[in-house]
Amino acid sequence: MTLGWHKKGFTKTKEGRVSDQDIVEHIRSAVLMQRLAPNTKLPEVTIGDVFGVSRSVVRKALTRLDAEHVIDQRPNQVARVRAPSVDETRETFSARRLVEGEIVSLLAGKLDVATYKALEKQVALEKQAFENSDEPSRIEHSLNIHHLLAQHAPNRILGAMLTDLVLRTSIVIALYKRPGLSSCYLEGDHANLLGHLASGDAEAAKQAIYTHLNSLESLLVLSSKEPENDDLMTILGGKSVRA
Repeated sequence: MTLGWHKKGFTKTKEGRVSDQDIVEHIRSAVLMQRLAPNTKLPEVTIGDVFGVSRSVVRKALTRLDAEHVIDQRPNQVARVRAPSVDETRETFSARRLVEGEIVSLLAGKLDVATYKALEKQVALEKQAFENSDEPSRIEHSLNIHHLLAQHAPNRILGAMLTDLVLRTSIVIALYKRPGLSSCYLEGDHANLLGHLASGDAEAAKQAIYTHLNSLESLLVLSSKEPENDDLMTILGGKSVRA
């Protein structure tokens, strides 16, 4: 997954239809941006109507999303966006601390100028979005920061693991964030990390990630809840997809 995943357009098949890959990317993006809440039902017929495709195409997309741990598919049940348990949530944060901590440690003092400037831009845009109360954009820029770290990880396997863990973390934040909390913005966290990456202080960069993820985890209330909005046509923008 590369920078700009959230803005990718649809590539229609030769028959002029949206492909299963398009559906995968659109639903994954909706989950990452916390528009599609955990436990939201994804009926095949409804998804087909939203994207204007057959149920066979929808099934392919749902199978791939299940393999990516974005949704849960069970025999004779409607697919749902994943809703990790409390234990899995804690394990997700624990794994991400280990993986992302190691990645920033490896990257400290080794970022090229272009990558550093790209990170710096996303940090600035995240702060600006927060100040403008634009939460969707704030989430987008925050995710971009971590995807850039994954994309440029010296160890490609760790990078792939971080990409997966960023998605899993986004799901659990959408599910468990404190009621009434308008934003999970942690002022100064990303700027602080960037400073350590630039200075080459590997241990400080690792500790900055630990602090960032510990602070995020502290904003969660670990109890189950149902999604408030299950209007898939509105959430996934069905009309614009078929336009």
